[in-house]
Amino acid sequence: MRSLSTHLVVAAFAACATFGTTIGALSDHHEDERTKTMELGAFSVSLAVKDLETSRAFYEKLDFKQIAGVAEQNWIILQNGTTTIGLFQGMFERNLMTFNPGWTSTTAKLEEFDDVRAIQRTLKARGLQPTSEADESSTGPASLVLTDPDGNPVLFDQHVPAPGH
Repeated sequence: MRSLSTHLVVAAFAACATFGTTIGALSDHHEDERTKTMELGAFSVSLAVKDLETSRAFYEKLDFKQIAGVAEQNWIILQNGTTTIGLFQGMFERNLMTFNPGWTSTTAKLEEFDDVRAIQRTLKARGLQPTSEADESSTGPASLVLTDPDGNPVLFDQHVPAPGH
């Protein structure tokens, strides 16, 4: 279970994530959830770093620029073009892949998108079991985590209400 501060940091990072093209909410479709093409949302990478300043210096040499974050709180967000990475010291055990349903890269709320709960239902229909689940009875912001076969966490972190709410 993530702490509130970790959730807020992930939310700030997600605000800077690259845009993923979205389509109508899964719940609005009548396709079989096992064959439905999911649109996962904006994509970003959160890197668990040992030394924030050393890592920042490295990525700045790759022309990444800081666009958000608070170094004193051990996290910053860097961007180069449409590529966004977050550097997090002492917040995560491992690097994370993050998808943000409902947001553009500028955190503008999309009117139509695949809700995280609908994504969760599709994943379960395909035989995948989340490590951490979104509350199916809710309509507000929610998240779920999957772990891939190699132990890599994949976070689906939705910061906006479900479409139509």
